[in-house]
Amino acid sequence: MLEKLRIERTKWGDSVAVIAYNQADLKLLARLMRAEAEGDGRLGMLMVGNTGVNRVRVDCLDFSNITSVRQMVFQSPGGFEATQKGYFYQRAREKDKRLAKKVVMGKRYHPATNSLWFFRPDGACPEQWYGQWNVGRYKSHCFYAPTRSECGQVY
Repeated sequence: MLEKLRIERTKWGDSVAVIAYNQADLKLLARLMRAEAEGDGRLGMLMVGNTGVNRVRVDCLDFSNITSVRQMVFQSPGGFEATQKGYFYQRAREKDKRLAKKVVMGKRYHPATNSLWFFRPDGACPEQWYGQWNVGRYKSHCFYAPTRSECGQVY
């Protein structure tokens, strides 16, 4: 079983992976990021990646038993709608794998910095979604994060 890792820094400031992953995981995460947010551009895809990585990193709420990228992507119930669409199953592109690598290496992008959920509403972002607070919107997606008391590890 893969163990959840926390970000570590060397004395020179270089980051190491914040979650355990292999090349198959990187491709899977890249495909998820593209399928969920390609329309929101590179930054939107990075934010979706942050949300996915956060789900692997934490040990709380709906994600207590999620310890790998594969488990996170295919979590059911509570997983990603994109996995039910043909577009998700296209080969990962190199540029998408580079984006996925950034988020597994600890790069975080606001408002998804601590998010565990996102969705695309028809209108404005609801203040709460399934009891979680809205932390911001980027283009078509609203991002939601737990409080520190609910899930301190994501902070």
